[in-house]
Amino acid sequence: MWSVCMVVLALAPAVLGSGDGDTLRPRQDSNLEIYKRLFETKRKDQLNALKNLVELNDINQQYKIIDIMLKGLFKVLEDSRQILVSANMQPNDPFPLDDKIKEAYSHVVENTAFFGDVALRFPRIVHHYYDRNADWGGLLRWGLNFCNQTGVFTGGAHQHVLTLMSQELGITAKSADFINPYRTERDDVSAPHSRGLPEDPEGGGEEEEEGGEAERNQERPSHLSLPQRAIAAHLHDAVGMGRKRRKQIREGLPCRL
Repeated sequence: MWSVCMVVLALAPAVLGSGDGDTLRPRQDSNLEIYKRLFETKRKDQLNALKNLVELNDINQQYKIIDIMLKGLFKVLEDSRQILVSANMQPNDPFPLDDKIKEAYSHVVENTAFFGDVALRFPRIVHHYYDRNADWGGLLRWGLNFCNQTGVFTGGAHQHVLTLMSQELGITAKSADFINPYRTERDDVSAPHSRGLPEDPEGGGEEEEEGGEAERNQERPSHLSLPQRAIAAHLHDAVGMGRKRRKQIREGLPCRL
């Protein structure tokens, strides 16, 4: 009799788990799996966009393009965080079905990964802007925490990007065997401010005249050549800035983030 009871108890969770509550889980999990495949495609597009910037043999233009791109990336990240927080969306919740929340979720996951790509390939340039912007630091830490709980990055190369980026930027302590595989000797040279590069990223300066913030927000992609505008527009596409923003950059028009 005791053995029969033990068998019944062992089978109970499987029987009770067949109710309506759990029948939704395979569908929700399948949505996440579908997104993971789309994420892989997006990552390929992002790396392809970044390849053009890597091959641009002009350090000054790389600074300018990355400056514009990072401001756009963190603007998208902040807007997406607000949407997710307002919706009380937790990173380990089932994959969202609402279009607005789904878009915000994907922007956080994809842009955090993409920022890792940029930080590892252009450590000197990224440190130049990121290290002086506390708001970006807090936002990135939130994004990393979100990403690490979604299940999208579990194992594999994308998780490795987040780990390396966290160590490169000092978010986590460097492991004894840490190596940034993309760092070159040029990255170890101090930034060439004497060439007219900006001293501070957006929000980094303490002494500002009234109206300075609006002026900083006014980007001037016309300083870039036509091929460089195309690279900048491609990068903004990679971070989800939208068609209007890309068109403004391609045409060299001043535009607000």
